[in-house]
Amino acid sequence: MHTNLVLWSVWQDRPRFGFRSAANFTGKVEFVPKRRVCKQVTMQRRGSSSRSHGRLRCAENDLAWYARARTVFYNTLSRRKEPFETSSADGVVRFYSCGPTVYDYAHIGNFRAFLTYDLVKRWLMFCGYKVRHVMNITDVDDKIIQRSQREQRRAEDITRQFAAEFFQDLKALNIIPADAYPCATAHIDDMADLVRELLSRGFAYKLGDSVYYSVERFARYGTLARINFESLLSSNGEEEDAGPHTALKRDPRDFVLWKGHKPDDGDVKWDTPIGCGRPGWHTECAAMAMKYLGSSVDIHAGGSDLVFPHHENEIAQCEAVTGTMFARFWIHNGFVNINGEKMSKSLGNYITLRDLVRDPLDARAFRYAVITSLYRMPLNFTDDTLGAAATTLRRLDLFRKSIIDLERSEASTPGQKADQGLRASCEAYLRDFCDHMADDLNTARAAAVIFEALRHFEALRRDARLRPADASLILGMLREMDRVFGVFYEPELAHLSETSEPSSTGIPPEVLELARLRADARARRDFAMADKLREQLRLYGFAVRDTAQGPEITRLS
Repeated sequence: MHTNLVLWSVWQDRPRFGFRSAANFTGKVEFVPKRRVCKQVTMQRRGSSSRSHGRLRCAENDLAWYARARTVFYNTLSRRKEPFETSSADGVVRFYSCGPTVYDYAHIGNFRAFLTYDLVKRWLMFCGYKVRHVMNITDVDDKIIQRSQREQRRAEDITRQFAAEFFQDLKALNIIPADAYPCATAHIDDMADLVRELLSRGFAYKLGDSVYYSVERFARYGTLARINFESLLSSNGEEEDAGPHTALKRDPRDFVLWKGHKPDDGDVKWDTPIGCGRPGWHTECAAMAMKYLGSSVDIHAGGSDLVFPHHENEIAQCEAVTGTMFARFWIHNGFVNINGEKMSKSLGNYITLRDLVRDPLDARAFRYAVITSLYRMPLNFTDDTLGAAATTLRRLDLFRKSIIDLERSEASTPGQKADQGLRASCEAYLRDFCDHMADDLNTARAAAVIFEALRHFEALRRDARLRPADASLILGMLREMDRVFGVFYEPELAHLSETSEPSSTGIPPEVLELARLRADARARRDFAMADKLREQLRLYGFAVRDTAQGPEITRLS
């Protein structure tokens, strides 16, 4: 994939051009000015003439309108499927999705979300829409500060490292780049301006050096999550992005917009008109979404765990300022479970792309396994998941290669025309594929159509009833379907074979993180979890011994 990005460095005040790999990533990615959308393609094989035997009658634009007219998405806001159309006068779909917090390698649960965004975008582009997609990069956060202090490294060095790795992972999974990847640290002024506006309108109040949102002032609060707040508050759950004055809030539902600086934050702070400190997580997305896409977006996407409080809090901030609906469609993907158990870094059972992918087929198989699952449902990832997907892809690859070989043999049969019945079959399979994809991205049924077509054409091939001219039609059909699935590609995996950057102690950061999680588990007397984490450390080649001074990590001989 080639992108044409302009980067503005967060830590260097100069523009950079020609971003071709994640190794160049230094900060805020501003804009991709060009994208190929709905180019007139008649499903004609490369190098063929315009004679009719190499084409399908349902040209791309016709297919796009067919798909667009039928597209419905499940909207979390309404809890039902709704027909989708962009609301913008220019016809561009404005699409915002929540990006990574770059304090560590992203895990496969994160990539389910990013692959879901990619699927949404590919389908919209297939439907002929132009899509302006913005995904934030969270590079200021409690976890980043904690890792910085634990490893005695600068926060910006940590975020630069893992942002670069993240972009390489996206490339390995054939994910189409967003148009902008704004970093939180590059938009502090925008966030401070949003907080000042909320204060001036009476939707926020100060507590010490911090600022909180006053939920009781926003009547529509809770319309997305539909939560019983009395039950929620009685559970005494820990607030994910709690501020320093949580106990003094006017209303337990109030959330922090700006965190006043405290000694634990070290040098992670900004001096602004609202005080010295840093933004709350919910404020980051709200400010950047409005800056890049305006007061209202067509689609906002994220994991189902973000519905509350994150997305609810975004709505409260944006609509309090603009008075208009912030997002028309909310699309949320389900969790990834590992062998039936919820995957979580706190549980120590998370899997990164580096743990999973050993060769190009693994990367493609992971993509296939994720995108052919129903995106709103939980995905149970087991030891067999990747292998089953790889087997499926091998069959697809073999079939595709056999059809390519058949097409190349056309030189021995010049002037041959494609079978009209086969042409009709290809068009019917494409329509069926579109019907299922248009139904809230039902990729499982769309994949079933691909294999129904494969079995049909394999049978014709075995009976010697396929001719070289027919191969162009079949390949054209597969190309159209793969514009959505994106599984026929050559992954770039060099970065996955590189060793992790060691810490100042010579121990890889992920090993230190596992040791820290194990110490936390022991502190809360969860010895079963501590034993699991000890075994994971052994898999990395390290042993841990508990001493009076704390855990001692040694490399296994």
